[in-house]
Amino acid sequence: MTREYTEITVVGDDKTGLIARVTTLLFERDINIEDLDQAVRDGVFRMTMHVDTAEMTTEKEELREALHDLGDDLDMDIQVRFPADRETRTIAVLVTKESHCLEALFEAWADGKLGAEISVIVGNHDDLEPLADHYGVDFHDIGDEKGNPDEAELLDILAEYDTDLIVLARYMRILSPNVVFRYEDRIINIHPSLLPAFPGAEAYRQAREEGVRIAGVTAHYVTTDLDQGPIITQRAFNVPAGASVDEIERRGQPLEAEALLEAVQLHLDSAISVYHGRTELRDDVDAEGYQFGLPGAVDDLLADRPVDGLGSVVSRSEE
Repeated sequence: MTREYTEITVVGDDKTGLIARVTTLLFERDINIEDLDQAVRDGVFRMTMHVDTAEMTTEKEELREALHDLGDDLDMDIQVRFPADRETRTIAVLVTKESHCLEALFEAWADGKLGAEISVIVGNHDDLEPLADHYGVDFHDIGDEKGNPDEAELLDILAEYDTDLIVLARYMRILSPNVVFRYEDRIINIHPSLLPAFPGAEAYRQAREEGVRIAGVTAHYVTTDLDQGPIITQRAFNVPAGASVDEIERRGQPLEAEALLEAVQLHLDSAISVYHGRTELRDDVDAEGYQFGLPGAVDDLLADRPVDGLGSVVSRSEE
């Protein structure tokens, strides 16, 4: 899309008649639907619409109230985000016990390089609460004694802090569709492999067992399919012969923090868009300001021959 549209998200139990009720409300207010996408996962229905509100015959707050009332009537959660609402820069960071990614985010924030406010840290353990306290950021522990998170509490916290972007900084739990659907394309995760290789919780161990020579990390948007969301940035590193899982992890952790931080920056800069399951750099963005993958200097080290077709060129020159 080349212009800014208002985003409406509908989430709740799957039932008939939902789409008609919402679209009728919009039609009655001269709001044109430009794009509509829907999905059902584990009994949870999600519909995301991008609509043109430039010529609507109602006020913004009246539309919010009407959609809220319709949501109550349907027992659905209906949220509307106007273009101006998306200028909000509030980040909720979800963590477990590893600190390196959270430290990188805090350092960038403290140096004024993040361009957003880290408003809350949410953990399924309390190990990183002292780090949050050091930076004066609220910390909420939503896990039980085994670290199982209370997602209802998580959603309440995200709403309370008016969260614009969720960052999973080594949050070792899978978010349910009930959360993902509400924040689609606004949740960024860091995964310790070069996705789509080695999804899941034991990526470094899988890399060791498969004997890879080059491993890496991936920052990506979260979807309801585990570790299959649109890739944003990646980093790679060599795996020495005989390296242990711990050594591979030590090499990967600094790159996890680096790739995650760049992905967050790309999102906050509105430098990328998601299209057909992959991220694309926006046309008006200068790619030179970002790394995305390996440093550019690596290109000079790559072999440039042989290349298919050179043989026919040689044959013709000898005729």
